[in-house]
Amino acid sequence: MDEPDTAAILPGDLLGASSTDDQLSDSVDRKEEAGLPTTTRSVPSPCTCPVPVSVEPVLFLSMFSLALQAPLSTQYLWDRISEDLGFNGSKRSECSNSSVDPDPLQKEVETLTAHWNLYISLGGFSVGLLVVPLLGSWSDVAGRRPVLILPNFGLALQAVVYLVVMYLKLPVVYFLVGRLLSGLSGDFNAILAGCFAYVADISDKRSRTFRVAVLEACLGVSGMLASIIGGHYINPFWLVLATNLASALYAYLFVRESVHPDPSARLFTTRHHKAVWHLYSTGGVSSEGGGPLHRGKLWLYTLCFFLVVGVHFGSRELYVLYELSSPLCWGSALIGYGLAAHNLAYLSSLLGLRIMQRCLQDSWVALVGLVSNITGLVVFSVADTTQLMFTGYGLCFLFMASTPVLRSKLSKLVDPSEQGALFASVACVESLCFLVGSSVFNSLYPATLHFMKGFTFLFAAIILVIPAGIIGDSDAS
Repeated sequence: MDEPDTAAILPGDLLGASSTDDQLSDSVDRKEEAGLPTTTRSVPSPCTCPVPVSVEPVLFLSMFSLALQAPLSTQYLWDRISEDLGFNGSKRSECSNSSVDPDPLQKEVETLTAHWNLYISLGGFSVGLLVVPLLGSWSDVAGRRPVLILPNFGLALQAVVYLVVMYLKLPVVYFLVGRLLSGLSGDFNAILAGCFAYVADISDKRSRTFRVAVLEACLGVSGMLASIIGGHYINPFWLVLATNLASALYAYLFVRESVHPDPSARLFTTRHHKAVWHLYSTGGVSSEGGGPLHRGKLWLYTLCFFLVVGVHFGSRELYVLYELSSPLCWGSALIGYGLAAHNLAYLSSLLGLRIMQRCLQDSWVALVGLVSNITGLVVFSVADTTQLMFTGYGLCFLFMASTPVLRSKLSKLVDPSEQGALFASVACVESLCFLVGSSVFNSLYPATLHFMKGFTFLFAAIILVIPAGIIGDSDAS
């Protein structure tokens, strides 16, 4: 590599308004030639925020609500299914005596909880998989702010449905209804895509890496804070509802629109998918000199991103279930500490990436992050004590160092005028990651309980060898 890939991650900052307008003008000309949606200069928001932030609070609040409700919904499913089956988890003798064989009823509770997690995830994210790229491309002509506001209202509506189910003790199938409603509004992945696209609109090459890193850090800090707060599953859902509404309100009042909205822009049109199709079928504008090799790299790095994020999403859903059951038998407090330790790796990975870039190329930074993730997953697969489980969390302290490098590599492969299409496709891939990760891992976990409880984590570690090989081979070539 001639220079670190991460240093080339995208085009101004708010301080470079003139250069940003030039870039946007050039982007408009290129996209008009290709028949794709265009963006223009920003328009003001109803209120002016004195603090020099843009979409960071939107992402922070949205991620906070998501991280707060995910383990609580799993615990609620566990308790409801245990109650329906007559299983009293608080009196499990195997939690205090490891020589006692696991209760068959506990295995049934674990299996049903994993399956309901699967159904709910499949329902929400299968809808989101169709909606997110549509909303992402639509935001190029209708503006970014609607994509930041509408999904937050969808997440708030999901919280309302969950609260009604909990208070009235309705069948858990209504959890699926809430997820579908959230998926129809774009869900969290639409917010994620909108935030990265917004940063791409207002930043230049010098500042964008830092701005993207700040967004990544917001994910971890908010998740860590949500894990520490925790609590019994009903009351925190009121906080989830309030947080989503606050995020939507902040986006409406304080986030300046980064593109000029077209009042005639239509949401339901095939034109919004042309950008993504053009990007991956031809390799993009910047591939005119690269040909098939350039397009091949785009697909390979997208595959790496899919595998890494898919493992992250799939294994993350199983941590709570793995810790709730024998032999760990963790309570709410330990589960919260474990999730906090896991989310702390966002900050440690950011710090580690910053330090390693001083002496290593970006591909090597990604490989170190993958090795950290692999070793942690291997420890999780054999963890039968609290100490060993937290050792696994400690070994994963750099596991998020690989994803910023992959985003950087993908960004460097496309033209500045195609960054919007790229982020729409990445959001689509992230939705697919959750869909596939949830399907595979939530199905594999109950199927392998009888011979190795932690086999799913070992399987995840083996999968991560594939992107490590691709990144290492591309660096050598």
